[in-house]
Amino acid sequence: MIKRYSRPKMVSIWSPANKFRIWYEIEAHACDAQADLGVIPQTSAEAVWKAKDIDFDVNRINEIEAITKHDVIAFLTHLAEIIGVDEARFVHQGMTSSDVLDTTFNLQLTKAADILIADLEALLEALKRRAHEHKHTIRIGRSHAIHAEPITMGLTFAKFYAEMKRNLTRMQVARDEIATGAISGAVGTFANIDPAVEKHVCEKLGLIPEPISTQVIPRDRHAAFFATLGVIASSIENLAIEIRHMQRTEVLEAEEFFSKGQKGSSAMPHKRNPVLTENLTGLSRLVRMCVIPAMENVALWHERDISHSSVERNIGPDATITLDFALSRLTSVIDKLVIYPENMITNMIKFKGLIHSQRVLLALTQKGLSREDSYRLVQKSAMQVWEQGADFLTELKTDSEVLKVMTVKEIEDKFDLEYHTKHVETIFQRVFKA
Repeated sequence: MIKRYSRPKMVSIWSPANKFRIWYEIEAHACDAQADLGVIPQTSAEAVWKAKDIDFDVNRINEIEAITKHDVIAFLTHLAEIIGVDEARFVHQGMTSSDVLDTTFNLQLTKAADILIADLEALLEALKRRAHEHKHTIRIGRSHAIHAEPITMGLTFAKFYAEMKRNLTRMQVARDEIATGAISGAVGTFANIDPAVEKHVCEKLGLIPEPISTQVIPRDRHAAFFATLGVIASSIENLAIEIRHMQRTEVLEAEEFFSKGQKGSSAMPHKRNPVLTENLTGLSRLVRMCVIPAMENVALWHERDISHSSVERNIGPDATITLDFALSRLTSVIDKLVIYPENMITNMIKFKGLIHSQRVLLALTQKGLSREDSYRLVQKSAMQVWEQGADFLTELKTDSEVLKVMTVKEIEDKFDLEYHTKHVETIFQRVFKA
């Protein structure tokens, strides 16, 4: 995580101050529940809330941790300094550090998920708007990066909309799955703390109790969460490289908005580079980098170990902050993307009608020729276009074998662009359900 690729709202979730605030709320709510059960005095529970408006001293907690070598104990010691040692003696009653750490981590991930869901919704709105704007803007579809058959720019946007809509669903599921808390004590047996405490704390935090938590919340939940982030990152890269291709000089069907005063190269003043989508490709790699460690965290020794801890302290902030930034940047790119319909047409006709080869092939089979013979005849004319710069339609209209089964008019009819876009509305209905 670096400031360059960070947005304040997501960063604040992972700030030490916010972390300690959550720790405090967990402990305070737990004390309330313990008092209701008669485990600790009501006055002791009330005393904990004396710190409700206090900004915990991060530096002081770090000073204590340097001695204790234990972050939760350091925090509890600092809390006792604030509310009084005697008043603090029932804090953390029957709890273990994992109750605090795991519940906090899951709450942070839940809050991060809320931001990411909002990010995806904003991206979807931008994609939907651009898709309808260019519903009928014809461009060439490509397979293996080679001209295939006509599509529309609207379909390109719609394709990515559908992909990101699936990602929104995945993110919502991941959010629900990670929104659990555990206040179950050492090895998760509730031996020294009543399950009612867990229920109360989780209700106050907007979480649900983990059904069985051993001493930690099961890490398969976290693996699924970070895997979802990785899939979203891959979709970002998928869209980014599409734009990068379109911005190539030889293609130039679309390009990132180039603002007044912007510079493309320190050496070549003419350059307008796709720096934002290149950046998104790199950021996607960073998010995916977090997926495998999250999956490796699933396998912990017995009821707990802390091999996962150092991993999560890094990947929790890094993955969510980076993905938040990437989604916001991509939304801006899509929103401002400059489209060049004329260049799309120019590119499409560059190879003089080859994009209609399949229609001619199918027509020949309909006229009684075998598929093999039909393919041979069409390919023969097509290769003249590739190799000699010939015109595909002219080649077909002068081929005696083709003319034996098709009239010139029938051949010409197969070169209709609108034929390829006749189901655009159907596809849009499927995607947008409008």
